[in-house]
Amino acid sequence: MKNEYKIIGLMSGTSLDGLDMVYAVFTWDGNRWDYRIDCTHSVDYSPEWREKLKGSYYLNGEGLTALSAEYGRFLGERVKEFVEKYSLTPDFVASHGHTVFHRPDLGYNLQIGCGAHLHAASGQKVVCDFRTLDVAFGGQGAPLVPIGDKLLFSQYDYCLNIGGFANVSFDNADGKRIAYDLCPANYVLNRLMRTRGQQYDKDGETARSGKVNRELFDALNALEYYHREPPKSLAQEWVDEYVMPLVDACEDTFENKIATLTEHSAYQISRHFRPGSQVLVTGGGAYNVYMLERSMAYGDFTFIKPEKNIIDFKEALIFAFLGLRRVIGEPNCLKTVTGATHDVISGICYGFKIAE
Repeated sequence: MKNEYKIIGLMSGTSLDGLDMVYAVFTWDGNRWDYRIDCTHSVDYSPEWREKLKGSYYLNGEGLTALSAEYGRFLGERVKEFVEKYSLTPDFVASHGHTVFHRPDLGYNLQIGCGAHLHAASGQKVVCDFRTLDVAFGGQGAPLVPIGDKLLFSQYDYCLNIGGFANVSFDNADGKRIAYDLCPANYVLNRLMRTRGQQYDKDGETARSGKVNRELFDALNALEYYHREPPKSLAQEWVDEYVMPLVDACEDTFENKIATLTEHSAYQISRHFRPGSQVLVTGGGAYNVYMLERSMAYGDFTFIKPEKNIIDFKEALIFAFLGLRRVIGEPNCLKTVTGATHDVISGICYGFKIAE
C-alpha cells in the first residue's frame, strides 16, 4: 500500500444546492489515516439543472438513462475545469452521483451521473455507485459517510450532518460504528423556501419569525419512522408520502410552517445524544443558527463547528475516502450501519488498469 493518495470527491445532495468538489490528499502512516484538503469548489445548479434533477424521479426508463448520461458529462466537464483551473494531479475521482430512487426496502436504489461518461468527459479515472452493492446484500445503502467519520473524525462523540436529511454517526458501547438518518431537514425547508423565491432560510430567520403549530409538530413526531430502530434511512419518496401531506393540509401561515418544520428537525436531532456529548456538526444546516439553538434547548450537548471547508465539504471529502477504500480493496460500507449481511467493498471503477 502506498502512503499517499490524491483524490477528487464529488457530492450532490437531495437539497439540490449544487455540486461540491474537493481535492484531498490522504496519507497512511501504517497505523492511521490522515487527510489534507488542498482545494475546494462548489458549482451552483442552474435553474434548468435543478429542474432536471428534481424531475428525474418522474422520467421513464429512456429519459432517465439519457439524463444519467447527460449528468455524467456535466460532472466530467466540471471536474476537467476544476483540474485545469488549479493544476491538479488526482489519482482518480470518486463521485456520489445524484439520488433518484432509494428503496432499500424493495431491494433497489439509483444514483444517476453515469461514471463512463464522467470518465470520458473528464479524462480521469472514476469510482462511483457506492450504494448498490450494499443494498443487494440487504443493507440500507445509507448513510455511507460513517466509515470516514470513524477513521478521520474519531475525536468527536458524534458526527452530525444536516443536509437534505440529517444523519448521525457514532461508536456504540462495543466500539462498533452505528449511523442512521434522523429526519428531513434542508430538503423540506428549501423546498418551501423556493416557493417564496429564496433558496434557503438564511440563519433560520424565517423560522425565528414564526410560531410552532403544535398540531403539525405532534403529527410529524408521531410518524412511524421515528419510533423504528436502526438501521434505517430516509429518501424523498418518504417525504412525499408522509411529510408533505401533513404540511399541505396544515392551514397556517408560511412562517409558522417553516418554524414548525425547523422545530421538528431540531427536536428529532436532539434526541440522539448522550448528556455532555461533543457533536461535530457539518452540512448546510450547520449555518442554520436558529435550528441549532432550538436543538440544544432540548438536551445537554455541545455542537462543535469545524472550519468552513469541513462544514461545506465533509461529505465530498468522505466520498473521496470511500473511493480510496474501494481502490485499495478495503470495506467502505459497514454492516453495523446499513444492516447488510456483511461489510462490503462498494463502487464501480472506470478507466483503471486493474482486473477488479
